[in-house]
Amino acid sequence: MNPTTQEILSSTTGITNFTITTTTTIGGGSMIASPTSAASSSSSAPPPQLSRYENQKRRDWNTFGQYLRNHRPPLSLSRCSGAHVLEFLRYLDQFGKTKVHIQLCPFFGQPKPPAPCPCPLRQAWGSLDALIGRLRAAYEENGGKPESNPFGARAVRLYLREVRDSQSKARGISYEKKKRKRPLPPPPAALSRPADGSYE
Repeated sequence: MNPTTQEILSSTTGITNFTITTTTTIGGGSMIASPTSAASSSSSAPPPQLSRYENQKRRDWNTFGQYLRNHRPPLSLSRCSGAHVLEFLRYLDQFGKTKVHIQLCPFFGQPKPPAPCPCPLRQAWGSLDALIGRLRAAYEENGGKPESNPFGARAVRLYLREVRDSQSKARGISYEKKKRKRPLPPPPAALSRPADGSYE
């Protein structure tokens, strides 16, 4: 058999970066193959990391898609309406962690009740409002038309307003947005008295 020799050259970074030159003797002559590098020169850059908002929006969209698939009968996104969105929001209430006092509860309207009570746990209005905002954006990003967006339906807006008002009363918390105080205008520059003692 013809002898084959391999030489490792330019070994500067260990195993991941070396050059192999192969010399093969054929009938008294020699043929030297072109060097090959073990490290790939065309390494693809990692994909950009998604923001926390984008990750949450993707999870919410997948959750809603799973809800549609588990619906009886199963629903396609094109047939989804505001009424189905309301069903989804009510379905999520079973996973809520916010205590919402009923009117007969002695702690109704108290932001910090002194003792536990059997009132139900619900999804907080702020969480539902943010969820609908993310799903509304995801719907259009996935090919949905703005005019047919079920997350922007009037029924959904009214439901969120009702949840906000009822939870505000039950928990004794105001959800009204605080108006930002406008900065006071700078005082007018004081007039300086000319040297001759007269104003123009």
